[in-house]
Amino acid sequence: MNKSYSYIGISFIILIFGIWAVPKIVGSVNQQELATIGPVPQFEFTNQRGETITNANYEGKVYVVDFFFTTCPTICPIMSRNMVKLQDEFFGNPNFGVASFSIDPTYDTPEVLQSYAESYGITNPNWHLMTGDKLEIHKLANNGFNLYVNQDDTAEGGFEHSGFFALIDQEGNIRSRIDEYGNPIVYYNGTDLEQIQLLKDDIKQLLDQ
Repeated sequence: MNKSYSYIGISFIILIFGIWAVPKIVGSVNQQELATIGPVPQFEFTNQRGETITNANYEGKVYVVDFFFTTCPTICPIMSRNMVKLQDEFFGNPNFGVASFSIDPTYDTPEVLQSYAESYGITNPNWHLMTGDKLEIHKLANNGFNLYVNQDDTAEGGFEHSGFFALIDQEGNIRSRIDEYGNPIVYYNGTDLEQIQLLKDDIKQLLDQ
């Protein structure tokens, strides 16, 4: 066989291997070690369709948690639009979900939550916007997730709350990236697009496991 053809053949094989291997190598390099913060507390509330939702509805799924209210005039619209970006990123994946808890459940009835879902284009069947006992929801936020919420008549909209998202793995554990000092960041800023991109990457990593 002509040596020049041998070299061409070898070069072609190397090229094909490179095309196949480089994305995998880059992907493994880009993956971040994710800390395990702890288990999600037990909850049981009613979603926008009037269904009872518990932790069991999210078993085997990667999902994101936030606390919001439909009449929020400040950060909630930004949070909801960014959560829709996550929904669209993983469109059609049955193993991705969202748990959104209303901190103003007196106003946010299932009917109000359904209207809110329609206005934001929420279509993922695993995205449950939940309402229920206000004290229980606030307890879940403040004590269960350590995400601050509080009713305050002096605040815009009447409530104060965190704009952070929590990432949950398939086994019901809160997960997060580790910062440059080796500490878990715990939560992702739901109003920051760079943080949303990091969250997308970490969701993909968990879904691939």
